[in-house]
Amino acid sequence: MRGIDLHVDHGEVLGIVGESGSGKSVGMLGSVSLLPPSAYVTGSARFQGQELVGLDRRSLQKLRGSRIAMIFQDPLSSLNPVTKVGTQIVEAIRLHDRKISKRDAMERAIELLELVAIPEPNRRVHQYPHEFSGGMRQRVMIAMAVANDPDLLIADEPTTALDVTVQAQIMEVLATLQKRLNLGLILITHDLGVLAGHADRVAVVYAGQVVEQASIDDLFANPKHPYTRGLIASIPNISEEKERLFSIEGAPPPLGRLPSGCAFNPRCTMAQDVCRNLDPQTTTDGAHSVACHFADDKEGACA
Repeated sequence: MRGIDLHVDHGEVLGIVGESGSGKSVGMLGSVSLLPPSAYVTGSARFQGQELVGLDRRSLQKLRGSRIAMIFQDPLSSLNPVTKVGTQIVEAIRLHDRKISKRDAMERAIELLELVAIPEPNRRVHQYPHEFSGGMRQRVMIAMAVANDPDLLIADEPTTALDVTVQAQIMEVLATLQKRLNLGLILITHDLGVLAGHADRVAVVYAGQVVEQASIDDLFANPKHPYTRGLIASIPNISEEKERLFSIEGAPPPLGRLPSGCAFNPRCTMAQDVCRNLDPQTTTDGAHSVACHFADDKEGACA
């Protein structure tokens, strides 16, 4: 990420959307110091007034998993395959609450599995990850994430590789938990359609930068950046008959070899000389911000 500027309020759902490789996950991992030691993070990431960048390891460990929790993309690689699901949830609970007994923690684990709508939690808590389906494993990850009643939950593409029906179920579980626990939720995805009906605000990320940010309703009603318009146009619409779905030509640039000017200009149908030579400044109209030289020009909008 480069120059990212985001915030999420208590009880709010912020969606971060962009293609694979745009820097969505890296930005969030960097904010909670989960990147490899070779990564170089600068700037400021504040949580309830506390600076996270440069915070010592012990203080970070107290925050992560308790007040700040994260759901990763692949639950199969995140869960220990040789340890029962209940044992892993108990470990997550007792790591941040040394006073709770193993028995009480196991009861809490059963309650959490029931909370995320896993059937027969009393039996399932004693099973291994391979005995769960992909959607059920993701529910286990959600249960572990909310085990210690966090204030902020970061969900990194929680519906990846799941079929449409299971995607809807996982999103419903997240929405229910977010409202019940009044969480601040950051939802990272490459699919704007997933955010519809769930997010309060959306930040569109391209080549490591936020190119547009607005409320979910305003973004769909009045997208200003050509990249945002392309993402919206690529969402399948069952009410329209098209031989081929729309797609944005080309691919995102490597973050180490960005083009001059606007990073989106090689793929943009509206690009002019100023786009190739000058990086656009972010302008704000109320709660809607955009980084584009021709933000109000609708002629290049994707059909």
